[in-house]
Amino acid sequence: MMRTRPLKVALLGCGTVGTEVTRIMTAQADDLAARIGAPIELAGIAVRRPNKVRAGVPAELLTTDATALVKRGDIDVVVEVIGGIEPVRTLITTAFEHGASVVSANKALLAADGASLHAKAVEYGVDLYYEAAVAGAIPLIRPLRESLAGDKVDRVLGIVNGTTNFILDRMDSTGAGYSEALDEATALGYAEADPTADVEGFDAAAKAAILAGIAFHTRVTIQDVHREGVTEVTAADIASARRMGCTVKLLAICERKADGRSVTVRVHPAMIPLSHPLASVREAYNAVFVEAEAAGRLMFYGPGAGGTPTASAVLGDLVAACRNKLAQTTGAGESAYARLPVSPMGDVVTRYHISLDVADKPGVLAQVATVFAEHDVSIDTVRQQRGKNGEASLVVVTHRASDAALSATVSSLRKLDTVRGVASIMRVEGE
Repeated sequence: MMRTRPLKVALLGCGTVGTEVTRIMTAQADDLAARIGAPIELAGIAVRRPNKVRAGVPAELLTTDATALVKRGDIDVVVEVIGGIEPVRTLITTAFEHGASVVSANKALLAADGASLHAKAVEYGVDLYYEAAVAGAIPLIRPLRESLAGDKVDRVLGIVNGTTNFILDRMDSTGAGYSEALDEATALGYAEADPTADVEGFDAAAKAAILAGIAFHTRVTIQDVHREGVTEVTAADIASARRMGCTVKLLAICERKADGRSVTVRVHPAMIPLSHPLASVREAYNAVFVEAEAAGRLMFYGPGAGGTPTASAVLGDLVAACRNKLAQTTGAGESAYARLPVSPMGDVVTRYHISLDVADKPGVLAQVATVFAEHDVSIDTVRQQRGKNGEASLVVVTHRASDAALSATVSSLRKLDTVRGVASIMRVEGE
C-alpha cells in the first residue's frame, strides 16, 4: 500500500543537471511514486541567482538561503548538484545533522573528504549516495559497491573524462593538434571556458580516487592519485601510436598489486592497442573495465556527462534513498576495512614508448641501448628515422619496467652528448 504523505526533497543547485532533475521529477512523478512506495515532493531549490530564467522550474520554490533549506527538519533527502568543496561540505553535514539523506554528484568533495562524510552519515543514521559523481549515467558505483561485494576486484581501468576523450579522438581521427582539438571541444560545449580540471587530469583523478576506494575497500583520496593530463600529447605521439597499432587515451587505472598488499591509482595518457575495447570509445563517451577474480572482465559504457545522463544517475540514487527512508533503514555505506597502502608511482610497472631526438651518426643507438641496459630496462623495439641538419628521431619501446627505473634511464639519456632531447614519454597499457 502506497503512503500518501510525500517524502520531501531539497535541491541544492539548479544548473544544467539540477534543471533536468526537476524536469524528470515532475514528468515522471507517478512512476517515481510507484517505484518508491510514496510520492515525492520538491520542497525547495537553493540557487545563487533566483532571477535567472529556468524553464520548467517553479519560481516559488527558489531560495538563496541554502543553509535554511537544509535545516528545515522536514526534508527527507537533499540532492546536491552545486559542486566544489565549500560551502557544500558544510551544507551536506548540516543536512545529515537534521535527519536528511544526501544524494550528491560532487566528485571533488568525495575524492577529497569522502571518509568524514561517510562517518557523518553513519553518525546520524542517514544515507550518502553519489552514483552521479563518476561517469554520468553509467551505473558503476552501485555495481562495485553492491553487485561485486562478494568478489575480489583486481583492476579498474577506464576512460572517465569525456572532454579529454573527445580531444584525443579528434587528434587521432583528423590529425589535428591538441590546440585545434581543444578549440573544437570548446565550440561544441564539451570543454569549459577554463578546461584545466579536464585537460590536466584533475577531474579523472577525483573519479579514480572514488573508484579505487570502493573497489579495494580502502580509503583513497585525490592526493593519492598520480596525475598527468593531455596537454603535452602531440600529433607526433598520435602518429607513433598508430604505427604501433595503438591509439592514445587518458586512462584512470586502479590496480591491486600482485602480492595483494597495496594498490596503485593513476591517471595519465597511454597508448592502448586498437584491439582493446577501450580503443573504440569515441568522442565524449566514457567506458570502464572492471576485472574481478570470479566475475572476470566487465565493461561499463555510456555517456559520461551532460544534464540528462547525470540526472538519470541522480534520480536512481534518489529512489534508493527514499525507499530506505520509508523502510527506516540505510543502504551500503563506506567499506574501508582493507586499509591497503597506496604505492607510489615509482613502483608501477608497465611498458613505455620513448621518443628521442639524437645525433644522426654511427654509435648513437649503441650508446642509448647501453643506458637502458645499465638501468635494467629491456628494449622491445627500436625505430630510427633520419631527420634534418644531422639529427634523427629514435623511438624506443620497452618491455615492462618500473616507473622509477624508466625515470633514472631518461635522466641518464639526457646526459649523453648525442641525445639532443627527449621528445615524449608515454606508457603503453592494455596488453
